[in-house]
Formats: sequence, structure tokens, C-alpha cells
Amino acid sequence: MDIQYLIRLEEKMQNELLRLATSRNMLKGVLLATEDIDEQWKILAPEYMADAVPQIAHYPTVSVAWAAYLGMAVAYGWDADWETYLKLPYQSYYGEQGFDDMDEHIVRDLLRVPLDSKTAKELEETIRQCGEKAVDLIRYEQVPPQSELAFHVFARACKAMFRIGAAIQLKRMGYNFEKVNLGN
Repeated sequence: MDIQYLIRLEEKMQNELLRLATSRNMLKGVLLATEDIDEQWKILAPEYMADAVPQIAHYPTVSVAWAAYLGMAVAYGWDADWETYLKLPYQSYYGEQGFDDMDEHIVRDLLRVPLDSKTAKELEETIRQCGEKAVDLIRYEQVPPQSELAFHVFARACKAMFRIGAAIQLKRMGYNFEKVNLGN
């Protein structure tokens, strides 16, 4: 496995998704991130991947895009009550239909954004477009389907989507990067 290839691909995906989210005014050209949130992906990723991989054939955009909603939920929990949210099992992010309506559950029930609101529609459109972009980038790589490499490429795309979702939610909550002058 060429780890350097996967790292470069993930960076390329992250940059493309950041550009897209910025063009939709969901971000400001900077990926807002914390180590805490990134570490939570490592914990949730195995179960997310178990749900997402079977969806690839019929719902490729959904399979990768739902990771952004999961990132939004984790970012929300990081701000609201990290000690509590850190302990939540992956399934707590499910909707009534499990993985299938995770997006609506997170937006409506966790983030408290009415599904028929302008905000919810903008989030849905941005995440859908980012998911489509991620799928396009995966296809562009022409990785043999159902190979070990294909799994790793897909996993990197999901991680990039998770991080974009977390960044979008951090921005929605008012976080931003500021230069800090540590000199006297």
C-alpha cells in the first residue's frame, strides 16, 4: 500500500472540498479543525465504514456524504458538552431508520435546524455537492473496484468529508482562526 499516495490524495480531496464549501459561503478558505474532533473520527470511522461501504454501489454520494453530517454532530458535541458526547456510541447519531436518515436526525434533532428551513437546504446542497465532488475524485483515480486500495481511497474520502462537516459546524458556531502574537 502506497501510504504517500493516500496522504496526497486525501490532501487533494480536502483542498477541493474546502474550495467548494468556501464557494458556497459555508467556510472562509480555512479548514477549522481540532485534534479532539479528528481523534473522534478514528473512533467512529470503523462503524461508519461498516454502514457506508454496502451503500457505495447504489448510493455512492450518500455513502461518503453522511460522514460530513457525522462531523457536524461531533463538532456540535465538542462545543456543547464534550465529556458527554465523547462517550456517545456511534448509533446515537442514527435516525429512526438507522444510517439511512442519519442526515435528517443530526440536522433536525441535534443541531436543531428545521428541515424545511433555508439553513437546512443550504447545508444539504453543500454536503451533497461535496459528496458528489468526492465521488468524482475517487472515480478520477481509476482505482480497481472492490480492491484493498479502493477501500482505503474511500476511507480517505470519508475522513475528508467528516472534517469538512466538522469545519462547517465550527464556523456555524462562530469559531474562526485568528493570528495570535506571542511576542512582546
